[in-house]
Amino acid sequence: MLFKSLAISALAAAAIAQDLTTLLANTTQLSNLTTYLGLFPDLVGQLSSSQNITLLAPNNQAFSRFLNSSAGAALAQNDTALIQGLFTYHVLEGAYPNFTDIQFVPTLLQPTQYTNVTGGQVVQAVPGDNSTSFFSGLLNNASSTGAPLNFSGGVIHIIDEVLIIPQNVSETAIQANLTAVAGALTEADLAETVDYLTDVTVFAPNNAAFEAIGSALPNLTTEDLTSILQYHVIQGTVGYSNMLQNGSLMTVQGNNVTIAVVDGDVFVNSARVVVADVLVANGVVHVIDNVLNPNNATATANPSQETGAPVFSGASSASSIPFTSNVPTPTASAATESAPGATGASSSSSGAAMPVKTGAMGAAALFGGAALVMNM
Repeated sequence: MLFKSLAISALAAAAIAQDLTTLLANTTQLSNLTTYLGLFPDLVGQLSSSQNITLLAPNNQAFSRFLNSSAGAALAQNDTALIQGLFTYHVLEGAYPNFTDIQFVPTLLQPTQYTNVTGGQVVQAVPGDNSTSFFSGLLNNASSTGAPLNFSGGVIHIIDEVLIIPQNVSETAIQANLTAVAGALTEADLAETVDYLTDVTVFAPNNAAFEAIGSALPNLTTEDLTSILQYHVIQGTVGYSNMLQNGSLMTVQGNNVTIAVVDGDVFVNSARVVVADVLVANGVVHVIDNVLNPNNATATANPSQETGAPVFSGASSASSIPFTSNVPTPTASAATESAPGATGASSSSSGAAMPVKTGAMGAAALFGGAALVMNM
């Protein structure tokens, strides 16, 4: 029995001592990924020399679906910077053999053409009973499969989908069917400004929220609309759901919004967060069910109501969704819920329609609209 235990220990030590290249080559489930990475020895060398990392490695089925999609076909163009950006987004800073709570983990994706988040773009990890879900751009959900694999520089988790690099705010709004927000930002000439801010938290009203105050919108001046939209943006703080707590936050508009956490739901003034933690290139978006009014900043939450009353005096519902006439149609399929278990991640029939995890997204969706995010 002693010799058997020693043999098992020796085998375990040998497994841990394997370098990344050897472990990938010896893992049958990752043969598609390994073959493709072999075309880019510099990238493999960079990953192999990294220490204290966690690699989220798409399995053969995930990588095959990806390569057979329009997005995967884009890799045939061999844009090395883009390919490196995609794969470094699959590398977490720190070795995580397991996840015990919801975390927003920084990745090695740090170039400013893909992210304006200090410390690198993140992936959200949500542990479950038998696996961990990893949420990336557009709430794309990849789940771990099997036990983690140890190598000399860290840990590999095999996942069942390719991650999506988060897009900028305006493109995410379009793909998330937050078309009123997208149109309003364009109407106020704020889309580019919001897209290029660093470290933002955006509270984005869903389409139903804009429709509910439709009668008040035609009378707004450009300055009024600008003030309202700026009141939904926090700069300098990326407030993921596990960071939001009771208190106030200064907006770009200059007035504070009040955050209240009630029985796990998050409220911003009187608006409820209905979809939390939509990762974007420069921070995070939380979808809310009411348009905030900087001239009615004292509006408070009423948790007993499913949807808060509009905070624009005398406003009534419109017959169509405002600001959407010139907004492109979303190109991705849609789901309706954010990451399970996240604080304030309640779902609602009036919530935004979020793109589902799919290998059939276009290249712009998968790679986060790199040209749209790029700092000039």
